[in-house]
Amino acid sequence: MTDRETATSVEHGHTVNKSCVNLSCYMVLSDKEKTAIGAICFLAGPVTLLENVLVLGVIASTATLRKRPSYLFIGSLALADVFASCFFTISFLHFHLYDLKDGPDAYLFKLGGVTMAFSGSVGSLLLTALDRYLCIYQASTYKVLLTRRRALLSLLILWSTIIFLSFLPLMGWRCSTGFTPPCSRLFPYINKHYQACWTSFILVILVLILGAYALILWKAHRHESSMTSFQGAAGKGQARIRMDIRLARTFGLILLILVGCWVPVLSFMLVDVSVILTHDQQRAFAFCSTLCLVNSSVNPLLYALRCRELRIALLRMLQKLCCKGRCKKLTEDSSHGLPSAEDNCTALSEDEMPKARTTRPDSISEMVYSHQLTMRE
Repeated sequence: MTDRETATSVEHGHTVNKSCVNLSCYMVLSDKEKTAIGAICFLAGPVTLLENVLVLGVIASTATLRKRPSYLFIGSLALADVFASCFFTISFLHFHLYDLKDGPDAYLFKLGGVTMAFSGSVGSLLLTALDRYLCIYQASTYKVLLTRRRALLSLLILWSTIIFLSFLPLMGWRCSTGFTPPCSRLFPYINKHYQACWTSFILVILVLILGAYALILWKAHRHESSMTSFQGAAGKGQARIRMDIRLARTFGLILLILVGCWVPVLSFMLVDVSVILTHDQQRAFAFCSTLCLVNSSVNPLLYALRCRELRIALLRMLQKLCCKGRCKKLTEDSSHGLPSAEDNCTALSEDEMPKARTTRPDSISEMVYSHQLTMRE
């Protein structure tokens, strides 16, 4: 029986025989599909890497940001997305584009890295959502409840749990029947029971994220409604967009992207646990899995670069780098007899930098913080 005949028998509910040992039943993409997926990965992978490395660099180089739990969680998210851009792009292209067939241990190590990266990304999103929940529901005791030490401890627990779960197949929880059920039809050597456990774990995290943001919106809506009633219909409340509406728009965009990128992948993985997928479904899953990488490329724009403090820190860092470059050039010119202007090229300190002033907050953290101050009043 040929590989194609074997794959056909799988689609009709029969078991896979030894002709699938070379992983041909998992490599189902056509040449055009390989080109399309390769273009997505080659574009999204480097962009994701550069964005998140930039975010990590800004947070690591700014002392005030490093001390705040909110930015520690954002840094954890950026680190996870850096891992995702590296592990996913390399392993996905090697397997689907270049048809490189690794042994079980090598493949499971690469897959464990991908699982760790995406699990860390979703887990960091949960910590970010919980941070904002505490900020608005425990406004008076927020700084006492969520200290830097507790934030670091929560990150340690998160990453320890994720690393352990991600590399369970490499440590022995793998498919013991070759490529026949209960093996996954989406990932070689993966037991369907492990796949069901990991998928359920991610789904629980997504539900908790949705619940945290829903509670934040409910709290903001109640507060804004009471403020509008207090100020009157013609008061200041009508002169500006209500905070709960701005939060709803922002959260709606975040949750739409999060759900749109993750639900298709998780749906295929849940279906794979109960039925045998066809080649068309395997192809669709390959394309849907690239949405997780796209989500990692969008995360810095939604969670990091929308924060005014981080943008200001980024501008300061870029100004210092540019200033150092100018000073170096002027020093070289002065060594050739040109007048030196080194005194005019001193980088501005943080106190001397012009402060950004806006009429309303432009990030989720700032909206929540503004709401917190209003509640205190």
